[in-house]
Amino acid sequence: MKRLVLSCMTALLCALTCRGEDARVPVVYKVEIRDEIGAPVWRLARRSFARAMEEGADYIVIHMNTYGGRVDYADSLRSMILRCPIPVWVFIDNNAASAGALISIACHRIYMREGASIGAATVVDATGEVQSEKMQSYMRTMMRSTAQARGMKTVVNSNGDTIARWRRDPAIAEAMVDADLEVEGVTVPGKLVSFTAREAMEHGFCDGIAASIEEMTRMEGVVPCELRAYEVSTLDAIIGFLMHPILQGLLIMVIVGGVYFELQTPGVGFPLVAAMTACALYFAPLYLEGLATHVEILLFVAGIVLLLLEIFVIPGFGVTGVAGIACILGGLALAGIDDFSLDFAGDFAWALCRSLFFVLSCAVISLLLSLRLGPMVLGSRRLGFALRAAERVEDGYVGVDTAAAGEVGRQGVAFTDLRPSGKARVGDEIYDAVSNTGAFIPRGTPVRVVKFQAGQVYVER
Repeated sequence: MKRLVLSCMTALLCALTCRGEDARVPVVYKVEIRDEIGAPVWRLARRSFARAMEEGADYIVIHMNTYGGRVDYADSLRSMILRCPIPVWVFIDNNAASAGALISIACHRIYMREGASIGAATVVDATGEVQSEKMQSYMRTMMRSTAQARGMKTVVNSNGDTIARWRRDPAIAEAMVDADLEVEGVTVPGKLVSFTAREAMEHGFCDGIAASIEEMTRMEGVVPCELRAYEVSTLDAIIGFLMHPILQGLLIMVIVGGVYFELQTPGVGFPLVAAMTACALYFAPLYLEGLATHVEILLFVAGIVLLLLEIFVIPGFGVTGVAGIACILGGLALAGIDDFSLDFAGDFAWALCRSLFFVLSCAVISLLLSLRLGPMVLGSRRLGFALRAAERVEDGYVGVDTAAAGEVGRQGVAFTDLRPSGKARVGDEIYDAVSNTGAFIPRGTPVRVVKFQAGQVYVER
């Protein structure tokens, strides 16, 4: 009897345990990419992926709606997705253009909303100008290798043979970058590849059409599920705002302009305070995110010290000044590079050149504006850079002594030789004198003052 009761209790306990395990709801972690691909998006996506793995998420879903952005950050996102141990899906909500297409192809599953599009990954600059063949070649390679990373699948053709095909055709992915490529049945030379949702499904670049992430999870059979998302804190929003390229450019301009105006108005004033505040706002978010280290900050401070020594201590402008400028620009440029590593020299050199070009452009614009606005700002009495007192003629202020003006018509004597200028004594005073006709007048010759001009008396024999 005891054995029967014990067996029943053991079976009941096992059943309850199994029910508890079966009742666990899969966790789907949502990551938002709904802005231009850049530092803020990369930062939040990286934090979201880390949080998803910390919380034991079963799937990660990228909610995407972007027209593209910077290739370097898109490459970082692509690499993070390919290395992620958790399956990553993407739900394209309207747009996955350019860098967005690269990120989408890296995902395990692609779902699109009806009316959404994907493709058109040609590398262009901020004005829409197509970049060099070197950049296009690099982007083509990334698109092709990303498509290949998703592997192949076996299909049965019309003859009943089993063959292997790419899940996402690398040639089509490459044609999204290069308009000169031809893919039979897909595109002709001169046309970039861009797909609607149904065209993407036809060619293997979409696994389903859904109206929402919830519908996508139902289509994947992950029902029920718990949908979570990374909550953006106030600090995250502030750091993301400060890391925006436009604001970083403005901060660099304030730094350069503040140093320029401070050198024009010696002493600790508003320009220096503005430059120091801009330095703090520029380096602080980069330091908190691990982009800038103490090396870049010390390099920048060393540049400022060297520049001040060159201006106030060492005469002229030489090696110290050039080294100071190089350290300042180097500190600002290196702080903007995500991964300060020489493991991949080519990638590091390209990132450094791009960051240095950005810093130099902002610095040159700031200097030009400073030179243009400098006289107006430094001469403004309202801003407090100029002296408020005025020495006006009506108040008795003059530039020269006018006492000699009352000597016109009086007689005197040449105190020195006038050749034609010299000195003449009139009464008890000695004045700077000029021979009115330009003739030589020897010392001791009686003269008469005929006029007064520019602080001098003009005399004749």
